[in-house]
Amino acid sequence: MLNENIKTIRKSKGLSQQELAIKLNVVRQTVSKWEQGLSVPDSDMLISISEALETPVSTLLGKNVIESEVDDLKAISAKLEVINLQLARRKTARRRILHWFLIALCVITAAIFAILSVSESPYLGWDYSDPETAVLGVAIHSFEWLFVRAAPMILTGAVIGAFLTRKNE
Repeated sequence: MLNENIKTIRKSKGLSQQELAIKLNVVRQTVSKWEQGLSVPDSDMLISISEALETPVSTLLGKNVIESEVDDLKAISAKLEVINLQLARRKTARRRILHWFLIALCVITAAIFAILSVSESPYLGWDYSDPETAVLGVAIHSFEWLFVRAAPMILTGAVIGAFLTRKNE
């Protein structure tokens, strides 16, 4: 009864014989002998075992412990595995979305830069005596000026980001 309870509770706590032996300051073979019923721990050691296994001495000495705790651990482990899998899938999906967003940002930046290069600032020849034309011309010039200054940084950052978020296979 004691030997089976020590073994069952040790396993339910996820401890190996070696780990329990280290906690009790004994050799692994001693724990093995207790679990095989070849020897019995003295009263002081029984108290140490109960503390190491976080189980009352009466439970160790009482009726056989049912291995449902092991089943509970397996159920919890299975649930954690499912949760970890879901988190990994979410992380992969976010990474993929970010990757394609950065690629789209590269393409859009290059396209706008090409359009601005080809158009050669047509607003420079406009008649600015009309206030509405003047405001539109200044707005377009401001956008072009800001874009030409920011585009290299945006493009560099997007290319580096797309490279870093690519799928590693």
